Amino acid sequence: MALIIKDVLKQKGITIKEFADMLNINRVNLSAQINGNPTLETLEKWCDALHVDISDLFEKTTTTVNCPNCGTTINIKVS
Repeated sequence: MALIIKDVLKQKGITIKEFADMLNINRVNLSAQINGNPTLETLEKWCDALHVDISDLFEKTTTTVNCPNCGTTINIKVS
C-alpha cells in the first residue's frame, strides 16, 4: 500500500511547509517521515491535523473479478 500524503495535502491546498508548521516540526523532518516509513503514532498525528481517516492516507487499489455465474465484471476497491 502506497502512502499518498502528498496527494491529500494537495487536495486540501496545504504545502509541506504549512503542514510541518501545523505539526510543530521542521520541513526536513516531515519530508523524511513522508519518504520513510512513518509509525502508526505519526500517521495518527497527521490524521488529527488534517481531519481525515487513516485510510485516506493510503492509495486505494481496485481489483477486477468476473462473476463465475453470469460473467459480469465486478470492480472491488481495496483500501
